[in-house]
Amino acid sequence: MPDVIIPGPAGRIEGKYTPGKAENAPVALILHAHPRGGGHMDTPVSLMMYEVFKQRGFAVLRFNFRGVGRSQGVYEQGLGELSDGATALDWMQAHNANAPYCWVAGHSFGAWIGMQLLMRRPEIAGFISVSPPTNMYDFTFLAPCPASGLVAHGDADVIVPHDDMEKVMSKVRAQKGIDIKRQIIPGAGHLFSNHVEPLQTAIDDYLDLRLVELDNPKPKITKR
Repeated sequence: MPDVIIPGPAGRIEGKYTPGKAENAPVALILHAHPRGGGHMDTPVSLMMYEVFKQRGFAVLRFNFRGVGRSQGVYEQGLGELSDGATALDWMQAHNANAPYCWVAGHSFGAWIGMQLLMRRPEIAGFISVSPPTNMYDFTFLAPCPASGLVAHGDADVIVPHDDMEKVMSKVRAQKGIDIKRQIIPGAGHLFSNHVEPLQTAIDDYLDLRLVELDNPKPKITKR
C-alpha cells in the first residue's frame, strides 16, 4: 500500500494507492468525510471501503482533501475539493489506461463530492454513497443520475436524519435502466461507529450483484 503524492491544483495531494491485480483492473476512488469535521483518508469508513475494492482486485486510491494531513492548500467549501477529486481520478486513469470502468465511494461530504464527479465523468460506472449530507448540500444536480449505485444510511443518524435522506434521494431522477438502491443500517449513526461491519456487508452484497452485471454485460439487441 504505497504512499503517493499527486500534483494537485492547490499543491501536493497525499494519498494511499494499491495497484490492481490485473493490467485491465477497474479503478475505485475513495473520498473521505468533511475536513472540518475530522474527516481524513484513514477514518474507519474510508479504510473499510478502500479494503473492499482492494480485495476485489481494483486499483484503488484514497487521499486527503486539500488542507488535510500532508495535502497542501486550505478548505474551499467543496469547489476546491471537487477539483482535488477530479485530479485524483485523472491520476488514477493515467496509471490504469486499460481500466474498463471506474467507481467512486464517498462518506458524508465525500459522498456529495463523489456524486458531483459522477455527473461530470461518464467513465464512472457505479457509486457508493455513505451518509450523504442531503440536509446540508443541494443534490438537485442529479438530474438525471447517470449511473446505478448504493446509498447507505444509518437509521440513528442525528446529523443527517434518515427521513431527510429518504425524502431527497427518493426524488432523484435516473436515466433509463439506472437504479439507486437505498440501504438502511439499523442502529448506525452518521460516522457508523461500531457499525462498520454491517455497512461493509451491505456494500459487499451490493457489489456482488453489480460487478457481475458490469463484467458480463448483456448483448445489445439490434432491430432489423
